[in-house]
Amino acid sequence: MEQFQDLTQQSEFKQAQKLRNVRYDVRGPIAEEAARLEHAGHRITKLNIGNMAPFGFEAPDSILVDMIKNLPTAQGYSDSQGIYSARTAVAQYYQSRGMRDAEVEDVILGNGVSELITMVLQAMLNPGDEVLIPAPDYPLWTGVTTLAGGRAVHFICDENNRWWPDPEEIESKVTPATKALVLINPNNPTGAVYPREILEAMVDICRRHNLILLADEIYEKITYDDAEAINACTVVRDTGDDVFTITFSGLSKTWRVAGFRSGWILISGPKYRAKNYLEGLTLMSNLRMCPNVPAQHAIQTALGGYQSIDEFIYPGGRLYEQRNAAYKLLSDIEGVKVEQMDGAMYLFPRLDPKIYPIDNDEAFVIELLRQQKILVSHGRAFNWIDDQHFRLVTLPAVEELEEAVAGIADFLADYRDAFARA
Repeated sequence: MEQFQDLTQQSEFKQAQKLRNVRYDVRGPIAEEAARLEHAGHRITKLNIGNMAPFGFEAPDSILVDMIKNLPTAQGYSDSQGIYSARTAVAQYYQSRGMRDAEVEDVILGNGVSELITMVLQAMLNPGDEVLIPAPDYPLWTGVTTLAGGRAVHFICDENNRWWPDPEEIESKVTPATKALVLINPNNPTGAVYPREILEAMVDICRRHNLILLADEIYEKITYDDAEAINACTVVRDTGDDVFTITFSGLSKTWRVAGFRSGWILISGPKYRAKNYLEGLTLMSNLRMCPNVPAQHAIQTALGGYQSIDEFIYPGGRLYEQRNAAYKLLSDIEGVKVEQMDGAMYLFPRLDPKIYPIDNDEAFVIELLRQQKILVSHGRAFNWIDDQHFRLVTLPAVEELEEAVAGIADFLADYRDAFARA
């Protein structure tokens, strides 16, 4: 019968063409190979993503208790922008940071910063619009810019200058199509924390070229030694309050609840110039109905009272000691150069190409995984410009880091010897 066509002759269902240039290699072929090895019975040391819970970093009990107590009233939808008490707590947090005009209406809650990045860029970009994004970057920024029809234009952070960006290079890449400038501070994947003069220069670029400033500050409370993460919105306020700014943050890292997917944005600056855009952002917020309601109840408790992250970031604390140990262990390997991180929980080492001539960093990292059962992320996953870098998270205990970096050192020694013999 004609209606029953030969199934082999039917066309294949394919992904949308808009996904063609969208990549998120932090969870890509390397992670898939790790999953295959685990399924085969191997134990994998996962140093590829900042997932704190598996390494014993647990949420404060007060957050869990408050969330559980509110479960009976968290069964229905909330306001599309989030529950009032949580948004009030976010507004008051930024008021305490100097943003005295922050109001509840300026806050939108989301299912983690990731969802909010998607909402903000989808509401902002027309086909061909450009967004200035640091390289290396957190790759979601590049991926979502592309998915929204925009073009990611990367400015290079300088490894020889503490991974700070060069404002002159940023400005050289501004075109009539540029809509926004992304600031990731503290930076993922490099661990850089930008000084005030860098922030002021980036704000000034936005001011003079009428750009929106997008400040990703999810690691703002995780800094070390004398480094200070300055909220970009306060720099805008201090220098004229004339740059429309969207600040991103949340509970995932500082309060160790990545699985709750609880984030927020604060909208500040000349909001009157963005009324039409904000209508679009409200539409994006309405389309998802609302953020995860139980996790919203964690926000007020998290932002108030004792901040337990301080126990981890000062001398003697786990994050501090693990950061120092990982840095020393990697620095001791021949041909490895690494800049000490000032914030976050990542190192981004460079392998000397004269000793380790790598032409495909993804293949290199997969071979490390297969031989040593150690999972790291390759540098190009973060839209970096060469094959000589990889990112390593510093979340394991010092003893585990020592074992893992020893495995990396052994792998590199074999690689170095093989090249020397060739």
